[in-house]
Amino acid sequence: MADQKIPQVTAKRLPLYYRYLEKLHVIGKQRISSSELSDALQIDPATIRRDLSYLGELGKKGYGYNVTYLLQFLRDFLKQDEVTSVVLIGVGNLGTALLRYNFYRSHNTKIVAGFDRDSSKVGTDIDGITVYDMDRLEDVIQLHQVEVAILTVPVNFAQQTADFIIQKGIRGILNFTPARLTAPAHVRIHNIDLTVELQTLIYFLKNFPVIEDIQEPEPT
Repeated sequence: MADQKIPQVTAKRLPLYYRYLEKLHVIGKQRISSSELSDALQIDPATIRRDLSYLGELGKKGYGYNVTYLLQFLRDFLKQDEVTSVVLIGVGNLGTALLRYNFYRSHNTKIVAGFDRDSSKVGTDIDGITVYDMDRLEDVIQLHQVEVAILTVPVNFAQQTADFIIQKGIRGILNFTPARLTAPAHVRIHNIDLTVELQTLIYFLKNFPVIEDIQEPEPT
């Protein structure tokens, strides 16, 4: 079953399970139930069981999940031992913050370079990450085999910048601008609009009070 294509919503949750299992492994916990995972991650236990069932028979009724086994399984499945190099385009306030963050909790994702058109930023280092002129993008992409870019440019430059970096070989864009970008079919874009996310959170807080999940029996 692990060879089947899993739903996108499930794929987004698997790294959450992996990071929490890492913590459990460090403290020596040997097994965990879906109810315990639910309490820690605030995800419905039935959803957790369904997510993990896409990967195979990983849990046992009355026992739950073996932490070490499940951690190793997810490490292999998510290819956590492979380091993915990423570039950041647009070193403004948000871009600078992301460079300083640089996925510090992830061992397999790393921003290798920042890019900007502002000559006052080009050549500077931010927490060890060099900021280059956009003309050097193709060189860095080839050197580090980069396919993913974080886009934090001003909204009025978003589409033309996206067109440029796609032409240089970028296949995945994490778009932090409010612009809704158009791209060829082979390019994947994930949009992170902080204003929309905050407004959505406020709406749900006001209109949908949090209700505790009903705990369900462990799977067979």
